[in-house]
Amino acid sequence: MSAFKNTTSSSIIFLLTGVPGLEAFHTWISIPFCFLYATALSGNSLVLFAVITQPSLHEPMYYFLSMLSTTDLGLSVSTLVTMLGIFWFNAREISFNACLSQMFFIQLFTVMESSVLLAMAFDRFVAISNPLRYASVLTDLKIAQTGVAVVTRGTLILTPMVVLLRRLSYCRSRVLHHSYCFHPGVMKLSCTDTRLNSVVGLTALITTAGVDSIFITLSYLLIIRTVFSIASSEERKKAFSTCISHLGAVAVFYIPLISLSFVHRFGKRAPPYVHTLIANAHLLIPPVMNPIIYSVKTKQIRRAVLKVLHTTETKK
Repeated sequence: MSAFKNTTSSSIIFLLTGVPGLEAFHTWISIPFCFLYATALSGNSLVLFAVITQPSLHEPMYYFLSMLSTTDLGLSVSTLVTMLGIFWFNAREISFNACLSQMFFIQLFTVMESSVLLAMAFDRFVAISNPLRYASVLTDLKIAQTGVAVVTRGTLILTPMVVLLRRLSYCRSRVLHHSYCFHPGVMKLSCTDTRLNSVVGLTALITTAGVDSIFITLSYLLIIRTVFSIASSEERKKAFSTCISHLGAVAVFYIPLISLSFVHRFGKRAPPYVHTLIANAHLLIPPVMNPIIYSVKTKQIRRAVLKVLHTTETKK
């Protein structure tokens, strides 16, 4: 039995999957994925560099944006190697420990993104409802503490999920149906009781994205109430305009997440490649779209990014 346990833990090898049914076109499929990864990595790096180097962006709103860019960079890097490895070299094998590490970091950065979006919703609420106290409420120390809390929260919630996967035995097919390690996918390959794992996974989802979405909605209800109490229509429009970028970021995070949940639950008859493409989109759309949304909709970010690019060109 002990020998069997050894083969089901650190020595086990899983096989990742590219796009089922479209294996012959993996090289061509890799082209748009490469473009998306390049956009995500360059866009978020540029926003992060602009916030760090431009004194005009040393404000709470932009500090939170730099946290969002950091989580998006982490999310992109977490899947980059395995996804492009499959498309380019058909490198499907991944060890058990590497799989758990990738799964942990994907989940961690996803939870962190949800937490940062909640913090940004609170930032907008304070800025609109009590602008005179904005600087005193969201001090540099409070923002740093928020960043630490975001990382700590994700680590504490997700560590039990990873630890519990180690107690399982894997004696079924070792083929994962995604191009990265996904908690439900790994759990389904076990031939032992996974009810505890399912409960812990569902609890983690509810206490992170579920709770965060409720508080984000509540924040915007309070923001709407505050804005409608403003007498001037011009001031109301100005107040709403400061929230557009954040609402866009919330949409590109939650819509793919909800779509993935619906496909897993109700799309059992859908072709396998539909599940895979939506799962990949769930992780790629937010890192790609967030820098674009903030650069287009936020004048200060757009100016800072253009200034950074101009400085770089001048130095050349």
